Amino acid sequence: SSKIRNLEVQSADGVAVLEDCIGFSLTKTISKVEEKLKKGVLPDCQDDDIMPRAGNEMGTEAQIRFLKAKLRVTQEDLANVVFECRKKDDENQNLETRLKDTEEENTRLQRTLSLQQSQTEKYKMLSQEANKKNEGLQQEVTALEKVLQ
Repeated sequence: SSKIRNLEVQSADGVAVLEDCIGFSLTKTISKVEEKLKKGVLPDCQDDDIMPRAGNEMGTEAQIRFLKAKLRVTQEDLANVVFECRKKDDENQNLETRLKDTEEENTRLQRTLSLQQSQTEKYKMLSQEANKKNEGLQQEVTALEKVLQ
């Protein structure tokens, strides 16, 4: 997805990672390196750890084969990382959906709770009024019984 293409990744422990893939052509880069190697011009970074020490004693063709193999491994690693990122994006999307559903359910339950609390208050007031009325009627009955006796 576009998120993965524009993903900014920090380099760690001297491992170069592309920060933005737009305008980058791996084929062109490989061609340039191959041309330099054919001309006998080695890259400026002699002290990097791309080639093993024995690589200096290898022929040009062997170095190219080695670099191509290393490139394939790096591409596989990149593909695995991209796959994992996509998997994590899918998982995040699922979790966001679940969170949204849970928040909606929470809002619905809050409304239901509020409604039930107001009904409870209403019934408490009705119960208190009924009790007062009952006490008044009990007093009236007691008064009428005294009158009748």
